[in-house]
Amino acid sequence: MTSLVHETDRSTLNAVLSAAANAAAPFADTAPTVRARALRVVADVLDAAVDELVELAVAETSLTRLRLSGEVARTTGQLRMFAAGLEEGSWFDAIIDTADPQATPVPRPDLRRGQVGIGPVLVFAAGNFPFAFSVAGGDMASALAAGCPVVLKAHPGHPRTSERTAVLVAEALADAGLPPGSFALIQGQQAGVDVLRDPRISAATFTGSLQGGRALFDIATSREVPIPFFAEMGSLNPVFVTPGAVAARGQEIAESYVGSFTLGVGQFCTKPGLIFLPKGHGLTDALIEAMSGVAAGRMLFDRIHTGHQHVRDTLLGHSGIEVLVQGDVDEGKVAATLLATDVPTLLAARESLLTECFGPTSIIVEYDCDDEAVQGAAAFTGNLTGTIHAESDDEALSGRLLNALRDRVGRLVWNGWPTGVAVCWAMQHGGPYPATTAPEHTSVGMTAMRRFLRPISYQNLPQQLLPESLRDRNVLGIPRRVNGRITTEDVSW
Repeated sequence: MTSLVHETDRSTLNAVLSAAANAAAPFADTAPTVRARALRVVADVLDAAVDELVELAVAETSLTRLRLSGEVARTTGQLRMFAAGLEEGSWFDAIIDTADPQATPVPRPDLRRGQVGIGPVLVFAAGNFPFAFSVAGGDMASALAAGCPVVLKAHPGHPRTSERTAVLVAEALADAGLPPGSFALIQGQQAGVDVLRDPRISAATFTGSLQGGRALFDIATSREVPIPFFAEMGSLNPVFVTPGAVAARGQEIAESYVGSFTLGVGQFCTKPGLIFLPKGHGLTDALIEAMSGVAAGRMLFDRIHTGHQHVRDTLLGHSGIEVLVQGDVDEGKVAATLLATDVPTLLAARESLLTECFGPTSIIVEYDCDDEAVQGAAAFTGNLTGTIHAESDDEALSGRLLNALRDRVGRLVWNGWPTGVAVCWAMQHGGPYPATTAPEHTSVGMTAMRRFLRPISYQNLPQQLLPESLRDRNVLGIPRRVNGRITTEDVSW
């Protein structure tokens, strides 16, 4: 049973914010190797406490021990990835243009450009990932890696798990020698809003609903001094299947699609909400059979359960929707629902049908020709992902679909499924609004650090006053752009 959330009081909030503000400058000045070591210490501590943490999370959520153990491993692997990335050094984006008195039309001064932490960051933890997108998750890890103190607003769905994780993180960071105030946990909705409004916060992140994310975004941008607000707010993740793909592997596609949209009781932000199939695809029986093998599951929290039921019931009541499988609710467990419609109906009712149903419900959309498939792709606003299943002889249609989806998603998936987000350098987990508020950034992968870094140029500074990353001697051995050329060598005159 979920424990009660105790709202952090104002005096505690003020102490947390003062400590974070005081820590900002010394933390930003810490060597990357120091921050890397701190992240590895946190990872080691969490790995050592995995059994305790998993038991807490099992008691507060409907997730299994297997799923939660894997999530802790993903979380600690993510921390170690940021540690390794800090040492690799390309994140510095170090650029050096040495003085050139002969430059025209005017002489050029010595200019050296690098990155500095933006300041204290407020992180709103997610509900569907109590570890990987929560207290020790990617937002926290990337902000700490960037040299920014973190104030972590716990999700109300797993407060005891959050509190215990926070104690372990805080102790590990202190043991690693980071400045006091580098990390703190707060709880309560109003506490989160109050901290977001406080001028001592320099940026904020959020993972959750469009309604909640947009409300917080408006607060962040309407402050006297607006701040960056990086929100991930949901996604429909459309999948398009060409006629050639249906002919070549229709049965496999049907089974994998059902597995993807019901994974984790449909509670993944990358769940495929709609799949577009050519008219006469002949996969209805295979889809219904695949659905029969999916067990009902309990959703994470009552609010998510209620939200899913409300949107699902609205879809069920739409005149243009055919019900292929209607999942019932039995003893709190939700069975999967599969609906069907066609492109003309979707286009005529896009506001009501192109709505995220967070949970185990998805819609098949039939298209009559290539043009209808492309019109369907063009109907979407911003999404995290877009997927195409095609064969080599579908090049014309797949090319048009790629062009339509490219401007609407952050990740294009080919002959695969969007569920499963790799934690690596090349991952882009973001997308145009309303999927996120900052489509140029990602919340997963090494480049998530860029959200919390601010570029700064130093002009004609003496060597001893420059950051190590920008001095003539490249003591860190990092890649730098010197007078237009990428090199790891020292600056030569």
